[in-house]
Amino acid sequence: MKRREFISLLGGAVAAWPVSARAQQADRIPVVGFLNAASREGIPEFVAAFRQGLKEIGFVDGQNVTIEYHWAEGRNDRLPALAADLVRRQVAVIVANSPGVLPAKAETATIPIVFLSPGDPVAQGFVTSLNRPGGNVTGVSFFNTTLGSKRLELLHQMVPRAATIAFLVNPSFPTAEIDLQDTQAAARTLALRLLVLHAASESEIETVFASLAQQKPDALIVNPDPYLTSRRHQIVPLLARLSMPSAHSPRDWVVSGALMSYGTNTVDAYRQAGVYAGRILKGEKPGDLPVTQPTKFELVINVKTAKALGLEVPDRLLALADEVIE
Repeated sequence: MKRREFISLLGGAVAAWPVSARAQQADRIPVVGFLNAASREGIPEFVAAFRQGLKEIGFVDGQNVTIEYHWAEGRNDRLPALAADLVRRQVAVIVANSPGVLPAKAETATIPIVFLSPGDPVAQGFVTSLNRPGGNVTGVSFFNTTLGSKRLELLHQMVPRAATIAFLVNPSFPTAEIDLQDTQAAARTLALRLLVLHAASESEIETVFASLAQQKPDALIVNPDPYLTSRRHQIVPLLARLSMPSAHSPRDWVVSGALMSYGTNTVDAYRQAGVYAGRILKGEKPGDLPVTQPTKFELVINVKTAKALGLEVPDRLLALADEVIE
């Protein structure tokens, strides 16, 4: 080989090497699968909190980790296929909110799964123990669906004249029946009529509110559900149009203009899920990480909305409130 040809060949190899090296380096960047029943535009603050949790452990999306988002857009029937796709891609960790956990578990017993659940993860079949989950699953439980009775009690204190309370629930949400039963029991204790309404899509939400305009209940409780929460920017204006007091969880509803919320901090739960995903990426086993549980429940009241509804917030509720939005 002539010297000039050799130098030319060597130069081409040197130029190509960084590209190859970068490709190999990119291959080593772990991928986190984010499986969620809602839509991204509906819960941007949850996504930001999850990314913050990853960052706290040293992982930044686009630098040393890639997040692959799979959204069901409120259609839980899509979750099995979305979970299967993440498994085919051989992601390093799957982070799923409650409706996606069992579909993910059905697809893999080896890829770690970090769940976000408002219910009891043992009763839901996610893990066998909170302290020692075992297997490939752990996560964050914020127990919002066990607070239906307390949410109804607080709403009744806010609107003591209320005799009929509407209860909006997404029937496809796994823990919906548990929260409904809890709220129904509380309604019987308080001698209130509970009007149960179902919605699992944008059009069904519109239908529900047309029905509410006809039936005129005194107040509304929205069952904690990721899809309904992601549709709060549709629901809150409908509530305002009907001048209807309402109770929710998480606090994001109240920030968006609803009257009150009671539950755990869901934004922080997503941050904790990010922390757990990062710890697993660093080598910890999900089965050794205890399920994170809430230590505080928050009452948030929107005083501006109360005034618009002609309500005077009782002093005892103001004293109990963790946050008051003016």
